Amino acid sequence: MPEIVVSTENLHKFYGTRDQKVHALRGLSISIEEGEMVGVMGPSGCGKTTLLNCLSGLDSIDDGNILIQGQTLTDLNDDQLSELRAKKMGFVFQTYNLLPVLSVVENVELPLLVSGFSGKEARITALQKLSEVELEEWQDHLPAELSGGERQRVTLARALVNEPAIVWADEPTGNLDSQNAKLIMDLLTKMNKENNQTFVI
Repeated sequence: MPEIVVSTENLHKFYGTRDQKVHALRGLSISIEEGEMVGVMGPSGCGKTTLLNCLSGLDSIDDGNILIQGQTLTDLNDDQLSELRAKKMGFVFQTYNLLPVLSVVENVELPLLVSGFSGKEARITALQKLSEVELEEWQDHLPAELSGGERQRVTLARALVNEPAIVWADEPTGNLDSQNAKLIMDLLTKMNKENNQTFVI
């Protein structure tokens, strides 16, 4: 039976001041199994990004519970949350969030170096992930020298380099044309199936 890797109970999130509050998440309860690919859909401003930020521990919640692989996020301090994100989670953002002064391969290997891998191990693993997204030949280029679709493939390689249990993808095709959007979604689907990783998009 598949393991529940992400679950929430009665999740609430407010923004704003005491006089003017926005109830961004209202009593949300979900359950996501290992290896699932889940799409969060809705109009702009309905709370999709807020939900992903809360589930990943990037943002705090006002009420309810979030469990990631059995760990309650509100029980963890900042260092423990950072460690959980570094070892168990991958992130794909609409705006890429690549460091412009680092080469493609340096961007991809960064999460491994932060997690304590040796430089040699990190480089080998990063090149392997770049090969999976068909960008190994661009390893020494800077992000600015790549197209939008290529930059998003680098972001995907970086998100997957530490073999996370969960990948959060916030509008990963939002800045791409239809051809590149299909390529990114095909890659996400392929990696979800091959690695049994959980994707929340």
